[in-house]
Amino acid sequence: MNLTPKQIVDELDKYIIGQDKAKKAVAIALRNRYRRSRLPRQLQEEITPKNIIMKGPTGVGKTEIARRLAKLVKAPFIKIEATKYTEVGYVGRDVESMVRDLVEASVRLVKDEKYNEVIEKVKPNVEKRLFDLIYPIKKTTVDGVDVNGEEYREHIKNNLIDGKYDDDYVEMEVKEAPKSFDMMPGNGMEINISDMLGGIFPTKKKKRKLTVKEARDILYQEECEKVVDMDTVKSEAIRRAEEEGIIFIDEIDKIAGSSGRKQGPEVSREGVQRDILPIVEGCTVNTKYGIIKTDYILFIAAGAFHVSKVEDLIPELQGRFPIRVELDNLTAKEFYKILTEPKNAVTLQYQELLKVDNINLIFKADALKEIARYTEEENETSENLGARRLHTILELLLEDISFNAGGDHPMVDVVIDKDYVVKAFANFSKTHNLRKYVL
Repeated sequence: MNLTPKQIVDELDKYIIGQDKAKKAVAIALRNRYRRSRLPRQLQEEITPKNIIMKGPTGVGKTEIARRLAKLVKAPFIKIEATKYTEVGYVGRDVESMVRDLVEASVRLVKDEKYNEVIEKVKPNVEKRLFDLIYPIKKTTVDGVDVNGEEYREHIKNNLIDGKYDDDYVEMEVKEAPKSFDMMPGNGMEINISDMLGGIFPTKKKKRKLTVKEARDILYQEECEKVVDMDTVKSEAIRRAEEEGIIFIDEIDKIAGSSGRKQGPEVSREGVQRDILPIVEGCTVNTKYGIIKTDYILFIAAGAFHVSKVEDLIPELQGRFPIRVELDNLTAKEFYKILTEPKNAVTLQYQELLKVDNINLIFKADALKEIARYTEEENETSENLGARRLHTILELLLEDISFNAGGDHPMVDVVIDKDYVVKAFANFSKTHNLRKYVL
């Protein structure tokens, strides 16, 4: 996707409020990838991504920026937590597993794209196999009709295509998922027995009772597998992971030591940093799909850095993250925008959820401003949860409505205004037990 940095920021603005410095940094990093792809191959090899480290409290948009960025360009993306990795020689996940996870994500991405390309081609075969499943059932449930006649068969086919039988049940044989196991527990390197033996043994199948809709999805999968060349998928997935992959390392501050003398657990944290270093610097990693080079993967690290500082990371690792961005605390002004502007605003989510039970939820502007003010106040007087605090407050605010909504009545308008908000929180002290909603 050939987007300018300004266009990338405009797209991010649809979902993320504020944090302009961080958006600008990731937009430039993404555009540089496009610029690099237009250069001669020899010059491309000399240009590596400028990795980014984001510093800011929880809930201000660090993860969302990286996730939306990857979705925007359809790039392989994974989010990992630095605390899950341990130093080589200790029980736990080894750092190379993050690269293997990225390749898995890339394979799924490429496979979905290839399947979508052939979906129309395999559609007739899928509908024929579905017809063979549903026809014997329909044939035995009709009285006074020539079920063997061509007209009746066409009637069944048309109903099937129109989705009228989607909730009916059929029985079909389904492939059993091949079992895999860890070569060495905790190191992230899995072996798939079926892959290892190269299909010497036939794939096991078992009969399952499924809805026509579920059966259609499985049949599409099976028919697409017959048409799509998996070797092409694997090689494209490796290339895409190498050239376009994004690894988001969250909670990197948890593996940073604190200033001063290092001993005990801090030595282990430094060990994890040293293990991550070659991955970020550029190395080769073996995966079940082939060897991948990590030189051109974009790494975005993030952390709150309440106790430690970015400078507490080992100097070599700091050097591999030349771009540093500090994200701002959110204020009432930003919270109000978060409630009203994004395409996936939490208020819209609640409105759609309650419409299922015939509740038309209407938020007045003064109510949203009061919620925003209240959220800012809560973040200042207790733990700062950023925008996640909005979920806590809205859940409490709408608890009674959600509980009493039944759906066995016509659509009812429920208006949330400032008075409703003030009254809802009137019985609570400043520490009002909102913590039961915070996991």
